Amino acid sequence: MLCLVCLVVTKLVVGDFQNCDSDYTNTLKLFSSPIEGIFMQKNVKTQQGLDQFVADKWDKKLSGSIGYLCHSASIGSDYTHGIALLKKLFGSRLKKVFSPQHGLFADVQDNMKESEHFFHPHFQLPVYSLYSETRSPTPEMLEGIDYLVIDLQDVGTRVYTYIYTIALAMQACAEKNIEVVILDRPNPIGGEKIEGNILEPEFASFVGMFPIPMRHGLTIGEFAQLVKKYFDIDCRLTVIHLKNWKRSYYFDETGLPWVLPSPNLPSLETAIIYPGSVLFEATTISEGRGTVKSLETIGHPHIKPFEWVQRLLQKFEEYELKGFALRPLYFKPTFNKFAGEACGGFQVHVTDRSEFKPWSVGQVLMKELMGLLPNHFRWTNPPYEYEFKKLPIDIINGTNKLREWVEHNGTYLELLQMELEGRNEYLNKIDSILLYK
Repeated sequence: MLCLVCLVVTKLVVGDFQNCDSDYTNTLKLFSSPIEGIFMQKNVKTQQGLDQFVADKWDKKLSGSIGYLCHSASIGSDYTHGIALLKKLFGSRLKKVFSPQHGLFADVQDNMKESEHFFHPHFQLPVYSLYSETRSPTPEMLEGIDYLVIDLQDVGTRVYTYIYTIALAMQACAEKNIEVVILDRPNPIGGEKIEGNILEPEFASFVGMFPIPMRHGLTIGEFAQLVKKYFDIDCRLTVIHLKNWKRSYYFDETGLPWVLPSPNLPSLETAIIYPGSVLFEATTISEGRGTVKSLETIGHPHIKPFEWVQRLLQKFEEYELKGFALRPLYFKPTFNKFAGEACGGFQVHVTDRSEFKPWSVGQVLMKELMGLLPNHFRWTNPPYEYEFKKLPIDIINGTNKLREWVEHNGTYLELLQMELEGRNEYLNKIDSILLYK
């Protein structure tokens, strides 16, 4: 069987594009047949929205034409892609596919690198990019659609743009009286821990449209409920709930298969670290893009990792930041910042999820590196994610106060105070929309 799979994959990679339909069909038979169960996930604890949507025969409940907002991680528990599942369920009633940032196949890099609209040669469906000349589906794109089914794997961090693609799609559907159906998926970093400051409205952007914390603790279904109730996006909304999901679960406790939701988030470990490592996107420090450990590794040609690591660890110990190891290393990015140059740096390894606070670790590490690299640490300039005036660090942070805290070498107590501003109001809001207690 292994040899047969290799032959099919090889033909897909090197074969004539004109023959991709038949090759892809054969591959689907090999990889996605629930009957043969070649890659069926065993002992699945959590049932996600997509699987229930299919099993409960929602084609009998939705009578009109369907649009499907999805990406590469929109898979069933047996690894079958959602387009194949909905095509089988709805047949010709599935009319259009929509994709978020990074494209349908998660093959496009970050920050204003747009995806093109195209026609899918196998499924014979138009695919409209919502990270193109528009971030919101236009009335023309939604023409002829009665229901928009949304099925995106988020990573639980405010700056990850998929939740704003959802919000903008909900707004567009509200204007055309199209019902939105959310196929809920687990928050991979859990639904219990909340971290980071609340975004200030004047710093709203496509990496932060609403006043929520950096680590928000919501599933996409809960986020949709939040923006509908509190932020004037009054569309017709149905959420297909998760079953057997606990707020304490990290993704590897669900029993579900992991597929990277974007090119630089290859693993659950990366998603856990991301609320802190994403800050370095707005600096002259590499966040590890161009390596196999992007957003787990940071570095710069002038960092002296083995000389500085003990100083940094002492600072983390002083602030009682635990649950991780900081490993000194050297790396050479293949693209992005310092491509082809040797960088000294550090990789963050999570050793205890219950104690690890990625946002605080990221803020403190950034402050310390500014002190250690006074001639090389800089904030990057706009544009960043379609914001052309404000500094990228301020829209990632959702405030300018955290940048000023770094610049003025602020105290850890000041950081904690900024983190907790508005926290109770946020907790009160989400208490009324949580789907899983």
